[in-house]
Amino acid sequence: MYARYVAIGDSQTEGVGDGDDHSGLRGWADRLAARLAALNPDFRYANLAVRGKLIDQVHAEQLQPALELEPDLVTVVAGLNDMLRSECDGEAIAARLEQMISALTEAGARVVTVTYPDIGQVAPMARRWQPRITEFNTRVREIAAKHGTALVEVDLHPVCADRRIWSTDRLHLNSDGHALLAAATASALELPDSDTSWSEPLPTRPEPGFLRSAWEEVRWAAVFLVPWVWRRLTGRSSGDGRTAKRPQLAPLSQPTTSR
Repeated sequence: MYARYVAIGDSQTEGVGDGDDHSGLRGWADRLAARLAALNPDFRYANLAVRGKLIDQVHAEQLQPALELEPDLVTVVAGLNDMLRSECDGEAIAARLEQMISALTEAGARVVTVTYPDIGQVAPMARRWQPRITEFNTRVREIAAKHGTALVEVDLHPVCADRRIWSTDRLHLNSDGHALLAAATASALELPDSDTSWSEPLPTRPEPGFLRSAWEEVRWAAVFLVPWVWRRLTGRSSGDGRTAKRPQLAPLSQPTTSR
């Protein structure tokens, strides 16, 4: 069973949406690590992910440190930040993802990556970006098949676009969403006691009326979308000045570093 797990990526892997910066972030990678730790007393875990990172930054700043830790398991989740920009090169994003997956696989690690859900269902104002995400998902499947990568195909399951598993910012999973992604990853790795129950739809609920839906869209745009766009226009990132929360392999019980 896996003994050295390293997670690389951006805010989802850092755990944004599951806890906070005061009490600490957990996130799906931490939750997956807890499952792995229960299977191996020698288990060690590092999380190099930092919010706001573009895929070139993940490649430049996290790949080599990950390789130096000599992991036997690595999760690579990056590229969505690039695709949500007004201009992006989907082919270049996929090529960079493949470079990381190839390097880690050749180093002997079992690699896991993901596809992305229908963001138009999560945030209707972001629907215009969905075609590029659909195309990217196709490339991810090709990369995974080529390199024998475990793939968490969240785009195939409507529950992954259910707003009830997303934070109010609609950019990050909430605690329920992080728990679901951890379970999905465990299933992709065929860990003991994992199954496909994570993919089952949530109980149905009444749809909100038009006025309430319209108000929620306006409020979301004012509170979350406008600040996000402003950071893009000013060249700033939510990850500026931040470092990895778990830069070294250590038992899961070991406290994370100060940020």
